[in-house]
Amino acid sequence: MDIFNVLTMIGGLSLFLFGMNIMGQALERRAGGHLRVLLEKMTNSRLAGLLTGMGVTAIIQSSSATTVMVVGFVNSGLMTLKQAINIIMGANIGTTVTAWLLSLAGIESGNLFVRLLKPSSFTPVLAFVGMIFYLFVKDTKKKDTGAILLGFATLMYGMETMSGAVAGLRDVPGFQQMFIMFRNPVLGVLAGAVLTAVIQSSSASVGILQALAVTGRVSYGMAIPIIMGQNIGTCVTAMISAVGANKNAKRAAMVHLSFNLIGTVVWLSVFCLLRAVFPLPFLDEPASLAGIAVAHSIFNILCTVIMLPLSGFLERFVTVLVPDAEQPEAVSELDERLFATPSIALERCHEVAADMAQTAVVCLKESLTSLKEYSAEAAASIREKEDKTDHYEDILGTYLVNLSTRRISEADSREAAKLLKMIGDFERIADHAVNLLESAEELRDKGRHFTDAAAEEFAVISGAVKDILDLSLNAFLKDDSETALMVEPLEQVIDHLKEQLRTRHILRLQKGDCTIDTGFVWLDLLTNLERTADHCSNIAGCVIDVAHDNMNLHQSLRSFRDDSEEFRERYEEYMCKYTL
Repeated sequence: MDIFNVLTMIGGLSLFLFGMNIMGQALERRAGGHLRVLLEKMTNSRLAGLLTGMGVTAIIQSSSATTVMVVGFVNSGLMTLKQAINIIMGANIGTTVTAWLLSLAGIESGNLFVRLLKPSSFTPVLAFVGMIFYLFVKDTKKKDTGAILLGFATLMYGMETMSGAVAGLRDVPGFQQMFIMFRNPVLGVLAGAVLTAVIQSSSASVGILQALAVTGRVSYGMAIPIIMGQNIGTCVTAMISAVGANKNAKRAAMVHLSFNLIGTVVWLSVFCLLRAVFPLPFLDEPASLAGIAVAHSIFNILCTVIMLPLSGFLERFVTVLVPDAEQPEAVSELDERLFATPSIALERCHEVAADMAQTAVVCLKESLTSLKEYSAEAAASIREKEDKTDHYEDILGTYLVNLSTRRISEADSREAAKLLKMIGDFERIADHAVNLLESAEELRDKGRHFTDAAAEEFAVISGAVKDILDLSLNAFLKDDSETALMVEPLEQVIDHLKEQLRTRHILRLQKGDCTIDTGFVWLDLLTNLERTADHCSNIAGCVIDVAHDNMNLHQSLRSFRDDSEEFRERYEEYMCKYTL
């Protein structure tokens, strides 16, 4: 083996790892919505969690990625530790799919149909189709499909290149001596663990082992301990992702490590005992690509068989390893670990934005109440809620901007843009709530109060504002464009009410029924209520726009107002309901 074979091997390995990475990322984007559905349907059932872990890992072709996702879910409160344990176990089985795909490279037959199953026969076609999808099709989903095909073709080409380059090693004495060391099962486990820890992918590590197997120098007796060690090495990624996470997320990472360590110790002990007691001739036979895939699958299934009934013990065990903190920990609102699965990161943004929206609406309603029944406790609650919405806007805005810079689907991009627009409106609603509170405090401090006529008028416009707040909130929470269409007519009625109330106030001033300083407070109240309605209109408009794949808010609302009979009917209905 000369320097050119070494360079070819390095190139093949690079293509193999690059293709696996590209395919995995594209699979995550393409299956993002399905991953969200799997998460939503997940239950505390062991079998459901196991199947979920298997399914997700088979889709994205990486148990490390699945485990990192799980750590992020637990850290964000999306998943309990109990659910995480079952999913992590399922992920170890799901990751064996990659080895089976790579084993196709070892197919040898003169039969035409069997030869068509060999990657060298069909990957050129996949690469050509993938190139057309990726370069010439605008649809994002089809582009991702193209990236999946190109990634798969690249990794298979890298696998064959690497296998061809190392084939000459079979006659190199130094290579033979190296593998003699791995006759010791413990050294084999260590070698598998170190290699996998370095490249942070058990699937890629198994692929490299399969490539080396073409030399004929890798026996089953060597390969099996290396496969066991690979399961330990893959835990490094999850352990790194748990740094800085809360205790439950750290426990989830420890579950992954404990599960693989215990499984490896148990089955390595069984392996060594059987080898010592019974003659097992097949262990000295050269391992094939398919044989390595079989061993990988059997080992991971056996680990799951012994550990699944002990999931409760495993939960208690990691709780001892990572004890509860003296002070209760807060659940992370938005975790950057979820960027690995943008669709689920976006779902988490929805949940946080929903909390923000509800907080802002309650804040505004409390401020309306404070104008009639002021209390220091209510004032403190309003200001606390306004601070909370400010915090939400900061973290959501930053998180959504960072998320938008990643490769996400077109639908997710629209949702992210919608949320970015909406959180500003909800934050401003909370600001107006504080403005209303300050008006209430000014009236109290000056010993002023509204006339009976003004109080009745304020009750009318307050009712309309509460109504529009509920409509816009429900439209956002349920993503309901029909409810959103009911907001704009009411917003126009509130604009009309504001002008009416300004006119009536001027008449009261002229008659001397109202003082000037109370009048200033009155005008501030009307302005804040009218602007609150404007923000509700913006929120509803965003819901309508996304439903129609259009982000031109003002054009959508103008078209609805000018051309819709439904708008006119609802406008008249609200005018009757909120008449003075």
